[in-house]
Amino acid sequence: MILDRLPVENSGRLNPGITRKEAFALVEKYNKEPFHLQHASTVEAVMRYFAAKLGYGSETDFWGLVGLLHDLDFEQYPDEHCIKVCEIFDAEGINPQIKRAVVSHAYGFTQNDVKPEHQMEKVLYAADELTGLIGAAILMRPSRSTLDLTVQSLKKKYKDKKFAAGCSREVIREGAELLGWELEHLMDETIKAMQQNEQRDRENLSNIEM
Repeated sequence: MILDRLPVENSGRLNPGITRKEAFALVEKYNKEPFHLQHASTVEAVMRYFAAKLGYGSETDFWGLVGLLHDLDFEQYPDEHCIKVCEIFDAEGINPQIKRAVVSHAYGFTQNDVKPEHQMEKVLYAADELTGLIGAAILMRPSRSTLDLTVQSLKKKYKDKKFAAGCSREVIREGAELLGWELEHLMDETIKAMQQNEQRDRENLSNIEM
């Protein structure tokens, strides 16, 4: 599968070909399960965090949309995950570079040979499974929150292969290696990204209640 590549270096603002509102409407069109909608929003927030953290501040919205749309076809087309999405993106006129990034996160798991190459693609590949593991971990905590989750606690869950068995430890480890990071660093930054998002949600809710 040949898809347009993003330049390896930061190249300035990118045009996604879709607004955030349009992208979320598309996610809702193909996904009805609350878990999938929440996962899409979580990965969006994590991608936005990493864009800013890694020096791609002008591309924050683009990275976020990649995260929001990454599992667009999974609920309805699990056997064609990251294959059917190409048809959907083409029909919607979405930037081919978003398509490539989304498809690359399933490298090695679906019938495609699109390997994560750009930093954004590597982050998505690494963080997708890890956000799922973190989400499962916090459900076991009294607080049910990321705000008091530590790397040490998460590592224990990571090492327990029976815990959240659907979250591939191999992909998480390979993602860290693709980025050239220690596993603990990937965990720490992803926890911080989810903490930032949770804190923002709490503040927004507080403002609404006031």
